[in-house]
Amino acid sequence: MGNEAGHGAIQPASRRRSRYPRWPMSGRAAGFDESWSYKIGHTRAVCRSAFSTARNHPTDSIGFMHQGEAPRRTRLGSALAAAGLTNGPIELLDFLTPLWAGIALHATPANVGFLVSVELIVSFLARPVAGYLADTRKREVVAGLGAVLYGLSCLGYALAGSLALAYAAAILGGIGGALLWVALRAMVGEQLRSDAGVFARLMSVQETGVWIAFVAGLLLLGQFDSFPLVFLACAGACLIGALILFLSPGTPNGHPALPVDGTAGDHDGSRIPASPTTRGARAMAKSLRPMLVATVVTSLAESMVGILVLLHLQRELDLGVIGIAYVFLPGAIALGVLPPLMHAVVLRIGRRRAMAAGSALSGLFAISLAYAAGPVVIAALWILCGVAWAMVIPIEQAVVTEKYPHQIGAAMGIYTASTLLGAAIGAAIAGILYDSTPWPVTCLVAGAVIFSGTVLGPWAIIRLGVVDRPAPSAVMPSAADPVT
Repeated sequence: MGNEAGHGAIQPASRRRSRYPRWPMSGRAAGFDESWSYKIGHTRAVCRSAFSTARNHPTDSIGFMHQGEAPRRTRLGSALAAAGLTNGPIELLDFLTPLWAGIALHATPANVGFLVSVELIVSFLARPVAGYLADTRKREVVAGLGAVLYGLSCLGYALAGSLALAYAAAILGGIGGALLWVALRAMVGEQLRSDAGVFARLMSVQETGVWIAFVAGLLLLGQFDSFPLVFLACAGACLIGALILFLSPGTPNGHPALPVDGTAGDHDGSRIPASPTTRGARAMAKSLRPMLVATVVTSLAESMVGILVLLHLQRELDLGVIGIAYVFLPGAIALGVLPPLMHAVVLRIGRRRAMAAGSALSGLFAISLAYAAGPVVIAALWILCGVAWAMVIPIEQAVVTEKYPHQIGAAMGIYTASTLLGAAIGAAIAGILYDSTPWPVTCLVAGAVIFSGTVLGPWAIIRLGVVDRPAPSAVMPSAADPVT
């Protein structure tokens, strides 16, 4: 069981002082002479005490330092900044790569599909290993290495003159994405104890990076008509994000909080082997199964709706690349603003109701597409879908982190693998539905699938045994506290 300081555990003197700092009295009150030597010593004591007290103050909305938590503040701020810098280029690359392959490399639809699937499969297979590394190595280094690999993937696309080089770039991107996002989400999850809305903030930063990258990338593409130039810009952003991660402060004890026996406990005290083996992964996946089922449905719905809208805009409404991107832009901006606001709603109504409401809104959006007259209406409806995802996705990530606070990397590895699985299934179903059924029927089927989340989401919360209404702080054991 994990013991926190102040709960009966015997702590070293340095930790007791950091938990219960004593502010020194002024020189006159203490009866000392106001000599220069005392002033210097007094100032140093105040600084030491202030630094210790700062660790227990909450963070601000964007993770920068202000009267609080100097080491962890900068660590969280670095993670959020890197998330914004890397997620935008990654999403832009996912949007442009199929188009670029067909135009620049004259790839067939089968080649394009294989190019996309290569990165997806590699990233899926790499997630358990990435989770193990995030729990046994310095997370900021693992995430930084992932950002470097993804930057090299962007560079590979920019220089690729053949499909073979494009496939190599896709493999690098799959490995890099797994390392980056598993470790980075684990870094953010370390702060869930002091900030229950930290994953909402992460999503806000990620989606803000997406719409900024899309606007900048499409402007570059329209101005210079050069895919390689856009890819190079994406590579530069990823490398800057990697530098920020490498310079990020480490955890107080210098490594992720795993006990010395190589096991980690979930919130109810059970133990799961901290290894990337099949046995350990199966044990953790079994424990998380209810939420993984809900997650697969959520990501399936997200992917299905996105592909259906994309195909409809391209084939029925005859929009080009830039026109399609501008239809998605209002929803992307909404996703950058809404997650913190939706977290306040979650605190008020509880996670179970929020999961049900999010699925209902997303399903309503899918059904409404059957009656959407044009791109302007679809763009407005896309915002409704953004509201739904802004509620649901941060809840999923927070619940997974609460279940395994001392093994966040492994849990996030399994969670993100399930999102990839759901996205792949959703994309396949969307393509089949679009080709084989009328548009209104397609929308109704998609809506029915999404509406199943109104039952699955609350069921998963109940089965995992996590709290329904998290407190704004102190919702779980700290990932920096040892398990004893």
